[in-house]
Order: sequence, then C-alpha cells, then structure tokens
Amino acid sequence: MTTTTTARRVRVTAAGAVAALMLATSACAGSSSDTPEGTLNVGQISDSVAFFPLYVAEERGYFEDEGVQLGERPRMGTGAKLAAALQSGSIDLGAGVLTDALNLYGNDDSAELTASLIEKYYVDIIVSEDFDGPGEDAPLEERIDALEGKKIGITGPGSGTEALVAYIFQRNGMDPATDAKLVNLGADPPAALGALESGQVDALSFFQPVPQQAEATGVGTTYISPSRGDIPGFENTSHGVVFTTSDVREQKSEEVAAFQRAIERANTDIREDPEVEDLLADYMEGIDEQARADLMPIMQEEVAADIGFSKDSVETALEFHSKTGLVDDPPGYSEIVPEDLRSQK
Repeated sequence: MTTTTTARRVRVTAAGAVAALMLATSACAGSSSDTPEGTLNVGQISDSVAFFPLYVAEERGYFEDEGVQLGERPRMGTGAKLAAALQSGSIDLGAGVLTDALNLYGNDDSAELTASLIEKYYVDIIVSEDFDGPGEDAPLEERIDALEGKKIGITGPGSGTEALVAYIFQRNGMDPATDAKLVNLGADPPAALGALESGQVDALSFFQPVPQQAEATGVGTTYISPSRGDIPGFENTSHGVVFTTSDVREQKSEEVAAFQRAIERANTDIREDPEVEDLLADYMEGIDEQARADLMPIMQEEVAADIGFSKDSVETALEFHSKTGLVDDPPGYSEIVPEDLRSQK
C-alpha cells in the first residue's frame, strides 16, 4: 500500500548541545529588533500542527486587524537556528516547541514565552497493523512492555520523538538505549510511514499528523498518545509556543501585544469554528482527507484556550525535559513565563 504524501516536512528541534553551538556564534550580535516600527519578523521551525494558529491568523487578517504587519516569515528548520535568529535580531519572535525556548534561556536568561499555541504533547507512538502485542485498550504498562526489544523509528537523536520513548520506558524501569533499537528516520512523514509499512521498524514515535495518516491509509495504529490522555499526569503540557526576549518585547511592546491578540483570536477559531477545517486542508496540502478529518477534533483539544501559560502545564513540561535529558537544568515557571501570561487555570 502506498501512503498519501504530505507536502510539508516537519523538523523537530535539535538537542541543547546543538543549540548552544549555534547561539555561541550569534550571542555577540545582541537581541534587539532590527525591524521597522509596526512590523514583526516571525520565524518558525516548520509548518507543523503546532503553528496552525499563525496560519489561521494570517489567512483571516487578524494581524492586520490588530495593528501589526508581519515581515519576514522564515521556516528555520531547527530550534537552534530559530534561537540564533532571535539572538542576531533577524527575527523578533520564534515559533517552536518549548524545548527551543528553554535552550535559548540556558544561553540568554532574557528569553521568555510570548504565546501558548499547543498545550498537549503532539507526538504519538504508532505501531504497524501486524504488531505483536496487546491492543491499544490494554493497560499502559502492558503496551510499554510490548515495545521492549522493538525497532522504533524516531526523527533523530535529541528530538522530542526520542524523548517520548525515553519517558514512557522510564515509567516501566526500562532504558531505550538498551531495551529497544531506535532508528533515525529524519522528519519526512512519508519516509517514516514507508519504514513502518515495509517492516524496517516495528513502531514509530512521530508527530501529528503521521498517526492519523497511518490509520487512514491502513499502515498502522495509534498505540500510545499523550494528547489522548494515555499517560497519567502527562495529559496537559506546554509544547507548541511562541517566544522572544525581554529586550524585544520592551522595544516592540505594541506590536507584540497586537500579535498576541491575533493569536488568541486564531486559537478560539480553531477550537470553535468548524470552517477552520478548510484552512487546515490548505495548510496541510496533500494529507489524506480522512486523516485530516480525524486530526481536526484532536487539534481543537490541543490548541490552547488562550495565550497564557498555566503553572501545571509548564511545570509538567519542565519535569519531562529534565527527566528525559532534553534540557539540562531548565528554568522555573516564573523565570520563563512573564508575569502577565501566568495563569493558575
């Protein structure tokens, strides 16, 4: 069976060591904005599900409505490059995953979060249709045990896909370095699905919409899903975020506030407006129609209700980063979340 090709490629951020190397070459450039008044340059890693709110806000004219023009919109490919661009002043805001913001903070403690996009971990474990193990409704511990000794495809070392495998294995007292074989597949969804279908791997740890595409095309089944609530205590966690530095926010305070209002409107639309699915079809051009239909209600649950950051969701994410080694010595909630975005919800 041939899987339907997704036109957009998603890359997951590199580990903190790579980020540190990139930042070391750019730290001397400072972190103030080089853009003209009324304009923000906004970079993002890719066109993954996490950044759909930016697309909705652009397509519906919310940025212009709120009084800010978007300038350069580069897709940086990695969190390290995103952070380096912020440090150099070539972009004002970065859209990435929380890992990227934490890595930047480790090199520049003026880094701060700007808007919440996704409050669930949108990486899932997918198994092939002929996977030899208990069903997806079996207790979590049994499903994790069934992955022991298996070949599990990830995007690469130091990624959030590798971290999820480490996190669930730790729950059962296992180590993926010795109790499984991790296969680096890169961030190309069709290649990952092809590896699962051909038997090159027994399972995937991959970002959405790969799980939905696997099910829609009969290649595999979503086996363990944090966003579905499969992992107790990990149901809600800050993941997709926009971040900047305090210098940029001070220099471009009106523009940043306008950006935040536009994103909040887009988040509300995704959660409440069924017509947004038409925009998702354009954003994820090439995704299987059934996969898109399956993904839409999931995204409605994942998108943040507002742009603020709850203490619980951030602290859950910080613990995850610490346990899995994604980030050494992450900052506390009040260090990375500015006061006006702190929420107890």
